[in-house]
Amino acid sequence: MNAPAALYQSALTSLKLRARGKVRDIYDIDDQHMLIVTTDRLSAFDVILPDPIPGKGRVLTQISNFWFAKMRDVIPNHLVDIPLEQIIPDPAERAQVEGRSIVVKKLKPLPVEAIVRGYLIGSGWKDYQKTGAVCGITLPEGLQQAQQLPEPIYTPSTKAEVGDHDENVSFAKTVELIGEDLANQVREASLKLYKEAAAYAKERGIIIADTKFEFGVDADGTLYLIDEILTPDSSRFWPADQYRVGISPPSFDKQYVRDYLETLDWNKTAPGPSLPAEVAGYCAAKYKEAEVRLTR
Repeated sequence: MNAPAALYQSALTSLKLRARGKVRDIYDIDDQHMLIVTTDRLSAFDVILPDPIPGKGRVLTQISNFWFAKMRDVIPNHLVDIPLEQIIPDPAERAQVEGRSIVVKKLKPLPVEAIVRGYLIGSGWKDYQKTGAVCGITLPEGLQQAQQLPEPIYTPSTKAEVGDHDENVSFAKTVELIGEDLANQVREASLKLYKEAAAYAKERGIIIADTKFEFGVDADGTLYLIDEILTPDSSRFWPADQYRVGISPPSFDKQYVRDYLETLDWNKTAPGPSLPAEVAGYCAAKYKEAEVRLTR
């Protein structure tokens, strides 16, 4: 059987399009529910690239659904158990989004991205080299690139519009934005989710260096996990057998694409450059490998 074609943009006619994000297309179902379709779009440096990564949306959906189920005892999530057939009765239209869509509760998203870092890499490493701290959290002296931190740290950021960069903020700023009670709940849930997931993934040969969670609240103020969770798009996954302190390890996420883009004469603004087939193919294979290792 041939693999389904890559989906760059969904086009459902039976539902009203609510929004298109960098990767997800969101449709209204009714007052309480939405359909989230994960496309094969890839964004890098906050720019949506012109070429899809075949199968990526399906992989992200399967990984997210796996973690949502696994972490249900830590915090409730936005998934609703309504079959896709009920939402999109037409088989031809449904085929376009099958395996890559979820039915979710409509919740009020919090204006905070909850980032947990377990290792010193990326912008955190750059920050530490300059200041000895990451997002204002002072760390021990003498740490090396990619070194595991003594304890995972919570470094929230504010959520940017498509095309803008998220901005790191202090915990105090999140208290200002969402109130002390919610800010504490978000921090505690994020650290617990990360620690449980990191321990599980490590048994399967994957180090979760850092990750990002998003949360929403219902009308009663109950906190829910929303969006995606612990995927190669929202996290930095490293193969444990190739991990070494002092270098940036190879990864299961889009770092390979970022590294390729860094070799180009491109100013990191839209439009993004096209990806060679071998770069897109390698990226797709890495995403798939992460799914297989984590969920089977």
